[in-house]
Amino acid sequence: MKNTFCFLSIIFSILCFGQKEFQPKNSTINKTADGDLDGDKIPEKVIVYDIHTNDDSGDIREIQVLKKVNNKWKILEKSRNAILGSEDGGVMGDPFLYCKIEKGILIINHYGGSSWKWGFTDKYRFQNGNFELIGHFSEGGRPGDYWVTTDFNLSTGKIVYKKEVQNTTIPENGRSENETYIKKGVKISLKNRNATNSKLKFKLPKTKKEVYI
Repeated sequence: MKNTFCFLSIIFSILCFGQKEFQPKNSTINKTADGDLDGDKIPEKVIVYDIHTNDDSGDIREIQVLKKVNNKWKILEKSRNAILGSEDGGVMGDPFLYCKIEKGILIINHYGGSSWKWGFTDKYRFQNGNFELIGHFSEGGRPGDYWVTTDFNLSTGKIVYKKEVQNTTIPENGRSENETYIKKGVKISLKNRNATNSKLKFKLPKTKKEVYI
């Protein structure tokens, strides 16, 4: 029993060291998730770090996807763009809610705002050698006044836009409307998500609403 405990302790220490060697300076772990992301039946490990800036700008986030190769961890992909900083959520505070793995898909969720609220969920699949954004769902508005959702399947190009107006007595709320539109060929990766050169904005032809990805 004692030998088994010692063996497990050694293995645990090796695994921890293998992951900690990639930890950014002046950072702490925020979230972790485990699951098979590249289809080889071997779980990857996802770690989100808070990198402390010690100023009013708040913590920067780095997400790392680690893969075990020959019993050693290596970075499969990492990004400081995919997760918003700790002060980017407005009055509601830190906008980063969670990351998780479901059916081989990496899911990242944000939510923030004040009286006007917003949120979005990104879904990534490992394909073509990196983690590509395959789904983006965003929502926002003023509860009780109006609520807007945009569901973009980047794999098929299908965009479903919906605006539901609850309070029609305020002219600024506009009217309820919806539109389905196809926009193919959009490529965004985990690495360049939210980077200046990867931000996407376009106008829907029917409702003339601007969609931000």
